[in-house]
Amino acid sequence: MNIKTLTINSRQEVIVKIVREVINLFKIRITGPREETDYEQISVVNRRLPGDLPTVETKLILFDRTGREQVFRYVDTGTADEHERACVHRLVKLNLYRIFLHDLGMEPAPWGILHGVRPTKIVHRWIRAGLDEEAIVRRLRADYACSEEKARLITPMAFRQLPFLATSDEKTVSVYIGIPFCLTRCLYCSFPSNVLPKRPVLQEFMQALSKDIASVKTAIDRYGLHVQNIYIGGGTPTSLPDDLFREMVSLVVKAFYHPGIVEFTVEAGRPDSLTSDKIACMKEYGVTRVSVNPQTMQLRTLQRIGRQHTPDDIVTMFHSLREAGIPHINMDLILGLPGETEADVRDTMEKVTALHPDDITLHALALKRGSRLKRIMEETHVELPGDAETRRMSKTALAFIDKCGMKPYYLYRQGYMSGDLENIGCCLPGAEGMYNIQIMEEHQTIFGMGGAAATKVVDHRAHRIRSVFNAKDLVTYLRDIDEYIEKRRLLLEEVYGK
Repeated sequence: MNIKTLTINSRQEVIVKIVREVINLFKIRITGPREETDYEQISVVNRRLPGDLPTVETKLILFDRTGREQVFRYVDTGTADEHERACVHRLVKLNLYRIFLHDLGMEPAPWGILHGVRPTKIVHRWIRAGLDEEAIVRRLRADYACSEEKARLITPMAFRQLPFLATSDEKTVSVYIGIPFCLTRCLYCSFPSNVLPKRPVLQEFMQALSKDIASVKTAIDRYGLHVQNIYIGGGTPTSLPDDLFREMVSLVVKAFYHPGIVEFTVEAGRPDSLTSDKIACMKEYGVTRVSVNPQTMQLRTLQRIGRQHTPDDIVTMFHSLREAGIPHINMDLILGLPGETEADVRDTMEKVTALHPDDITLHALALKRGSRLKRIMEETHVELPGDAETRRMSKTALAFIDKCGMKPYYLYRQGYMSGDLENIGCCLPGAEGMYNIQIMEEHQTIFGMGGAAATKVVDHRAHRIRSVFNAKDLVTYLRDIDEYIEKRRLLLEEVYGK
């Protein structure tokens, strides 16, 4: 549906955002005055009605090209266990969603109005309130118009996470080290990573990273914190030259490693970045989990997205890590890559599951402004699988996951995801990634060091998350490292120095 103009009877940023989320969900284009459209104007009018519980009336008014108007109306009331403002916002979104669904004949979205990154956090809130699985499924369907399939995906997942979350208290933390370099930049990538620079810049980065790590080590010692997990990500950490990779891992281990570390993860990413020296280094320093990210096992797709390796290279890399005795190996795949079909995903899953990895994460392609694929699509009309095809891909991939005995254990969502799907991590029993659970449920403070890293501090007294961010831009990070260290120090003093 194409519409020339949109009006909303509120200038509140959150209301405007909510309305636009629903409009984008149904792929409605606001074109401006120059294009031929289905309707001249769409107007959204929300009104709070009197009552003991929050009650919201939403009207949607459509004006056609002759000036004739159609008015649709929906009213709903919230529940007593919701914060009032959050309840009103939910009702605005739900009312509008229902109008598009029931009055305008739009197809339902798998997640309904659940737009946030971490939908399982809602489930955990209801678990703490004493609801059982069936009651939570009913609430997800009624309050968020979530499909039964997705409600029955995240509800048992949240219950499965409980014993892992219980291992952490307010003094338990994890550390993340961001290495913002890759050997090449993939076509779809929107992450703040850099093609590997020359040696002088790398050495400058190592100096800044060393200061960053030392400052976190000082804070951990000062406040008596306990490191549970170490995660080295990126970018592609293994894109560093062998000697600098070893130097980086050594810095991390000296600062944070102790015999009680639960999990030590390194993202190796792609085979053109991994060497026998790096594998030996990870084994020597006690790395327990390595991520291998083929994204697809289709050679033509790898070439299309800018990967400089073959599916056979992935297999060789996997076997090398297994032979080295790395306890757990993750593999990441992307659904919805350009030119792929459900048959391609089936072939990829056959090849990946034949390797018997411990953990497979299925990512739905999120096409963001920062990716080259977004620009190339606009310039050359590169075709991506449609939503229906991407959902078929997901169904096929999850059937393989189930067949090989894996269960979903963490999940997150992003904007602009193909098929309105999700990123979902699945693993064999006992191979759950503790860091993945902790960071997705925001149950634990995570210290971020390195390029584009974020420090997220869980303030247990105030019941909120407080964050500081290192610069996404490498030049700015290197120049202003002392500034970022100081901002983090001040935040930690506020939270832990009480």
